[in-house]
Order: sequence, then C-alpha cells, then structure tokens
Amino acid sequence: MNSLNKIMMAILVLLSGISNAQIKNTKTESVKIYGNCGMCKTKIEKAGNLKNISHVDWNEDTKMATLTYDENKTNQDEILKRIALVGYDSDKFLAPADVYSKLPGCCQYDREAKVPVKTPIKVDAISRETVLVEDNHNPMSENQESNQLQSVFDNYFSLKDALVKTDAKTTASKANELLTSIETVKMEALKMDVHMVWMKVLKDLKADAKSISETQDIKKQRDSFKSLSKNTYELIKVSKPTEPVYYQYCPMQDANWLSKENAVKNPYYGSQMLTCGKTVETIK
Repeated sequence: MNSLNKIMMAILVLLSGISNAQIKNTKTESVKIYGNCGMCKTKIEKAGNLKNISHVDWNEDTKMATLTYDENKTNQDEILKRIALVGYDSDKFLAPADVYSKLPGCCQYDREAKVPVKTPIKVDAISRETVLVEDNHNPMSENQESNQLQSVFDNYFSLKDALVKTDAKTTASKANELLTSIETVKMEALKMDVHMVWMKVLKDLKADAKSISETQDIKKQRDSFKSLSKNTYELIKVSKPTEPVYYQYCPMQDANWLSKENAVKNPYYGSQMLTCGKTVETIK
C-alpha cells in the first residue's frame, strides 16, 4: 500500500470514528450482506445510515457489514430491512425481486436459494436460515402497529378535549397518559414508512407531552400543544387512520390541531372563541 492509500485509509477510519462517536447507547454487530462492488457499497451504506442513529460499514471483499447503532432507537432488523428495500439480501431479509432486477448488471450478485414469503416463518435451527419478508403486509404487524399508535392518538384527542374545556388539571393528567402511551410503543412493530416518521418526531412528542403534564398553566399547555399537534399530524397522516381525522386551523394563533369531528371546537381558546377556525384537511 503506497503512502497516498495509507493517508486515505486513515482519513476514512477517522471519519468513521467521528460518525460512530455521535451515536449513543451504541451496539455493534457484524452481519453478511450480499453485493458485488463499490456501487453496492455506496447504496448499502446509504440505506443503512441514519444520522446519530445508525452507521453501516460494508466490505465488498468479505461481504460482511459492521452495524453500529443506537439500540434505543433502532435495531438490526430495521437496518437490514432498509438495505433489502434498495436491493440487497442479507441472511435475514430478501430484497424484493423487482427491486433486485433493477440493479445495474455489475451489482446483481448471485442470489442463494431462498424463497421470499409475505409472512415470517420459523426456521430450522440447523440451517439457521430466515426469510425476507416484505413483512409490511403481515396482518399481525399491521394490527400491532394500529393498536400501539391508536393509544397515542386517543390520548392526544383526550388532551385536546380537555383544552377545549379549559381544564388545566385534566389536560395535565391526559398529557401524562399520552407520555406513557408514547413510551410503550415498540417501534420495531411499525411499518417502515411509519417507523421513519416515528423516529423523526419521537423526541419532540415526548418533550411536549412532558411539558404539558408538568404544568397547570393553561397558556403554557396551549403553547406546547401547538408543537405536539404538528408532530402528531405528521404521524397520523403516514399511519392512514381507519376513520377520518380533521386537521383544523386557528387563524388567531396561526396554529393547527387534530380532531375526530369536523365541527370546530377550538382548543386554544375554549369557550371564549369556541368555533374560531376551520377544517383545512381531512385525513383518511
């Protein structure tokens, strides 16, 4: 290896170390991911990397990847699912056939004899094979997701109703229940698109719910409710609720909220200006 290559390798190691240092609650694992070339490496690592959450380093010679991630925010399965969705098999998940077929010729590695299925299956302990699964279509996973997030949404609506009544004590209590439901969500049971939004809004959802639960100053509660509503909107929109949800707007506060009914009942003013506002979007 010449001096230039040594310098470049040192820089790459340094940058990798800096990236990994920003990940908290670190867990590191090695897994096999199938691919061929430098282009594969770029796509695999891009799919697996999430700022301050996960870092993937894939070796095209050994086909082994080092996964470093915050185990409080993601897990090995979620990282491998993202990589499978851009065309690369692992020993746990198969890439969808149509995605694999669109890879450039140089990237189309030899696929081992694995049969993609739509539901998880138990595997032989001797073969130690698992299957991909585009498990976004697994009814059990969808039910788990729906049940988990429904509790979050129901507690949000209860909190909103308490603000409509200008009941600060009940608002604080409902915010505490919301915080509990947020903390019990198992994000590995969420579908990929919902999971990505959940990771984006989780920190702020918890902060706003906690802030509202710790005060009985109705003005402060309503200020935090603005941000809470914005992030809940992002989550409920990607979750595709089974019943219509109405996204409503208060021009006096330049702020939105979510409601299960189309009739406007303004949580920012309560009885003072109960019907101030309008429905700006129906989510269904």
